[in-house]
Formats: sequence, C-alpha cells, structure tokens
Amino acid sequence: MGRFDETVCHCTLNRIFGFEPRIALALIETLGSASAVFELSRSGLDEILGPFSKHRDDICFHALEQSAEELNRLSLTGCRFLPYSDPAFPSLLKECEDPPIGLYYKGVSPPDEIFGNLNTIAVVGTRDLSSYGNEWCERIVKGIAESGSEPTIVSGLALGTDIAAHRTALTEGIPTIAVMATGIDEVYPYRHNRDAEIISSTPSCALVTDYPPGTAPLQVNFLRRNRIIAGMSRATILIESKFRGGGMMTANLAFSYGREVYALPGRIDDVRSQGCNHLIRGRIAEAISSEAELGKSLGLDIRRSRRRDLASEAKRLYEAGMGQEKLSTLLEMIGIIGKNRGIDVEDLASGCGLSYQEAMECVTMLEADGLVSIDLLRRCSLNLK
Repeated sequence: MGRFDETVCHCTLNRIFGFEPRIALALIETLGSASAVFELSRSGLDEILGPFSKHRDDICFHALEQSAEELNRLSLTGCRFLPYSDPAFPSLLKECEDPPIGLYYKGVSPPDEIFGNLNTIAVVGTRDLSSYGNEWCERIVKGIAESGSEPTIVSGLALGTDIAAHRTALTEGIPTIAVMATGIDEVYPYRHNRDAEIISSTPSCALVTDYPPGTAPLQVNFLRRNRIIAGMSRATILIESKFRGGGMMTANLAFSYGREVYALPGRIDDVRSQGCNHLIRGRIAEAISSEAELGKSLGLDIRRSRRRDLASEAKRLYEAGMGQEKLSTLLEMIGIIGKNRGIDVEDLASGCGLSYQEAMECVTMLEADGLVSIDLLRRCSLNLK
C-alpha cells in the first residue's frame, strides 16, 4: 500500500479504533509506526487481527484518503490533529493505560505551548450547579490563578461547573482547555458557542477531542471524553456531584490513574453534594476546607501573586490629564473586556455606545499603557499580570 504520513495514519486508526485505542497503540508499537499498519497485506492483517475482525476491512487506502481530506478541510478552520507519536502530545495522558491515538484540537498557539504545561488541573462537577458550588468554583479557580504558577484549567465545556471554571480561568488570565464529547466542529451545548470561540482564539487555550468531525453529543461519548480530562491533569477537583454523574466518573478515573483528587464537601441532605461527600468518606478525595489549604496540597502559594487592579491603574494614569467622561468610558471598556475576554473592537464599541474609530482610539491608548492586549484580529484581553 506504500508509506503514508504518520499523522494521517494515526488519524485513520483513531477513526477505526477510537473506542479501543489500546489495540491500535499495540499495533503501532509492534510494527514500529502507524504507517506500517497500512502496509500489511490482507494475510498479514488476518494474522494479527484475525480473519473475522470487525476492523479488518476498515484498514485500507480509501480510509487514508478520507482522513487526508478531512485534515485538509479542518486546517482551513484552524483545527489540527495531534498524533500520539508527536512529542507535543500531553505527557501525562501518555502515562495512562488507555490514552487516545490522537487528539483533534483548535487553538491559536502551537501544540507544545498548549499541552506542554504539566501544571494542569481539572475542575469538574454537576451541570446543576448551586450558588454555593458556583461561588466556590470561582474562588478555587481564582485562588489557583493567583498562585503565580501559571496553571492550565481543564474541563468539559458543559453546563454548570465546567463553563464556570472555563470562564473564571479566562477572566483571571490563565489558560484553559475544553475537552469535548463531540467532533471538533460541533460545540455542545450550542449556547457555549461564544465561549468556545473565545477559548480557541486565546493564546495557550484550546478545544480538544478525540472524536472525529461530525460526532454528535451522544451520552455514550462522555465517558471516553472524561478519561482525557482526568488523564491530562495532574489533579482533579470535584465541585459538586450526585452519586452518579460525569464529574464522579472523572474523579474516579483520576484516582485510578494515581492522580490527586479533591472534593468540595457539602450538606449531607443536598443531592448535589452526595458524590463529593462519598469520595471524601471513601478516602478517594481530599476534602477542600479553604483555598489556602487546597493551594498547599497542590504545592501552590496563592498569596505569591495577586492580579492587577486595572481600574485603579487606569485612574492613576489618566485622572489628571483627562476629562471625567472619557475616563468613565475607559473604565467601562476595562470592565467589559474583563467579562468578555477576546471581545473584538466592533462589539466593544457597541457595548460602550461608541463608533468603531472612537473605540479603536481608546483601546490603542490602553494597549500602549500596558493595560490591554489586542491581537491581529482586533480581539481584546486584559493584562492581569
């Protein structure tokens, strides 16, 4: 069949053996490369997989062509496929017994910058997040962000805990990775489409999945997704969960991988805390008593670095030489950008009731004084550190 590009071959094997990655990885290890799998003759495949293997006929030239076309198409939308063999593949994930054959990802940074940070912490939990859970999710992520250790927050882009963790990480100026249970081309739930766009356009952040494009958000897909969240994270924090749920699955998977697990305790009569209390009682998870204690357990010093108070800095910079109306506009801009990291200048102008030119002049001033960053697509973010 001839030798083919390793990325295309890994991508094809991922489509064939996605739910059985250990088979594909064993084939690659035995034969020396992914392309060698496709060089096997029919009799060679029969000898390794058996003549009645359901995958035997899928290993063919046509499958490689489909993958090559898919990757070319995805590249036009900023998506890539990272094979297991690539040095940038998450090293913590490689330590697990069931890592994916490769990862589709969408981000503006190179893969070594996205996945090279070993200080990755998963924050997961129920979709039905209480006000108590939401408050502590934000407090925990803020505490982690203020440690000065530049961690990456990993979660699943779902309702409740996941999206609260992603949004807080973005607001606090630290990277976040959203691991999806769908194809890289389909955001679920759809209401998080804007959040997904911000994540994929923010440096060191990314959308990630091992599912091929076009994969729908079926319930059976979430366990496969959860093992990636747990596997690529050195620690997993469970905010709230019932006895059964995605967050509990992720926490138990993390424990099985030998990773640190933490859980937020809650009222014994609150169904949303029953899972957390169960893990703490079973000594699978360590109870979270405060941000400071959690920081110590994680080896972080949350007092080491505090994020900048940009509103106060702006007042000191501009109050003496600027009218109150324009100063108020600049402060309003800082507030809007803080709540909508990655907002473009056009939307920012609309939010402030300014023309595009007026907004651009203000943003340029803020950028020149180091308060705001603007990328090539005119998307704005605060310089919080």
